[in-house]
Amino acid sequence: MKFKPLFTSLCVALPMLAASAGAMADKVTIKLAHNLEQTHVVHKAIDKMAKDLKAKSNGEIIIRVYPSRQMGDARETLEMVQNDALDMTKVNSSELEPFIGEFAIFNLPYLFKDEDHFKRMLYGDIGKKLADKTQANGYRIVASYVGGTRSFYTKKPVHSPDDLKGMKIRVISTPTTNKSIELLGASPVSLPLGDVYTSLQQGVIDGAENNIPSYASTRHDEVAKFYSADQHTSIPDYLVISEKAWNKMNPEQQKLFMEAAHDSEVYQQKLWDEETTRSKQEAEKLGVTFIEVDKTPFREALKPLFDDFRKDPKLVGFVDEIQSIQDAK
Repeated sequence: MKFKPLFTSLCVALPMLAASAGAMADKVTIKLAHNLEQTHVVHKAIDKMAKDLKAKSNGEIIIRVYPSRQMGDARETLEMVQNDALDMTKVNSSELEPFIGEFAIFNLPYLFKDEDHFKRMLYGDIGKKLADKTQANGYRIVASYVGGTRSFYTKKPVHSPDDLKGMKIRVISTPTTNKSIELLGASPVSLPLGDVYTSLQQGVIDGAENNIPSYASTRHDEVAKFYSADQHTSIPDYLVISEKAWNKMNPEQQKLFMEAAHDSEVYQQKLWDEETTRSKQEAEKLGVTFIEVDKTPFREALKPLFDDFRKDPKLVGFVDEIQSIQDAK
């Protein structure tokens, strides 16, 4: 009888110990590579996420970040994620378009009325509906980052589509972006981001298109001195993780992961606004001329793209939904 209480205690304690041991998660190390410099605000947001996640998880979840194209450009790192050779990367919607056609919606020029309209789409139901489509490709979107508006920067001033005629413009090559450039009378050129500086310098291309912080952080403002604010598209950046890497985490770790990812979105938006102002000021000091253009002739030249999208059953619904949330404001 003396041993009965001890036996009873063991019967209670052993299952509890087993459950506790099962609940203890193994450490998870995630490799994340991207093509941005460490000065870029998206890298800073990713870096903050990695630090926050390490602290929140008491060191259980470590994200090792490899910036500056250490593992290749965005297309290469996305393919590595798809093939489970890399856990995470940063891509933008143009880089997702060849794999998931619905992401072409972001390349439709002048779809968004303003920044508020863009954010309501990106962080609302439409943005979630788009993001969910990536899981069929073996990865999921865990954070969406604003990317301002993209405009042309060139070696000669551009005030209207007529000035673009005959120019060779670097783009992230997709059917939509290529057709946009052609409708404006220029020739689209596909180049990795890392080759753009030299190509501008040597006259291989006449210009490119991007947002102001990226224009400055890549130092393209040193070799293309005219930035024409036509603001034709708003292209978001996405942080994606492979399903295999996602499933390495238990539910509690996944919850912490998504909390850190959301915090990085908020932080990135704050940094973006500050960096856009700072980058423009720094570029002006380098002798860059910022040109405010009349957007009407650009809109008119690109109108055939809207007609094409309305013929596409995959895209017409998204166009209508996005325009409806603008009208509902």
